[in-house]
Amino acid sequence: MIDAALPLPKRDAGGPRLAGGRDVRAGLAVKRAMDVVISAVMLVVLSPLLAAVALAVKATSQGPALYGLDWVGQGGRRFRGYKFRTMVVDADRQEAALQAQNEMNGPAFKMQNDPRITPLGRFLRRYSLDELPQLWSVLKGDLSLVGPRPPRAHEYARFTPFHMGKMAVKPGITCLWQVEGRHRISDFDDWVRLDVRYIETWSLWLDVKILVRTAGVVLRGTGV
Repeated sequence: MIDAALPLPKRDAGGPRLAGGRDVRAGLAVKRAMDVVISAVMLVVLSPLLAAVALAVKATSQGPALYGLDWVGQGGRRFRGYKFRTMVVDADRQEAALQAQNEMNGPAFKMQNDPRITPLGRFLRRYSLDELPQLWSVLKGDLSLVGPRPPRAHEYARFTPFHMGKMAVKPGITCLWQVEGRHRISDFDDWVRLDVRYIETWSLWLDVKILVRTAGVVLRGTGV
């Protein structure tokens, strides 16, 4: 359960306007329909792979197959999301000791050679297989296929008013950061700038282009 008493910063009412302020309600309805259809089809088609990955995680390291995350979505709404576990079971407790090696300036944590990642976990991350359980969150409506990556609750608690701009829309599994700057960006402000650019220029065609580019990242195995 997520702690309902978690102190969350006040949302910035002056965040970026979706697609430059245009009325995109019809487009967003189509976007949601795409999310439902694609996530449902993928969950069915990939069910043997999902089962195989879950068994592999359980067989190769101690702990559950799934790792639960307390995420914050659009407008500060909190929800529970899941990935396949790619780290040792006490990874969260070890993060504080690794903060000096954090390669991301800001509230997010990023470490290229994170010692908490299991051997199988590195493979899963390389091909983004650890992200597959998030398709269930898309089907439920907590996530979209494309949108700014959701922050964890303790990261959101450190957001500045500028960072709040990325919370104007529903978060997603993949985004501009995933396909344009994931390996180059080491400043969280730059990450947020990409998210704001996505929000302010959003269109269905932009989502399609990001999904196609994400497929390329997955097939090339550059998702680490």
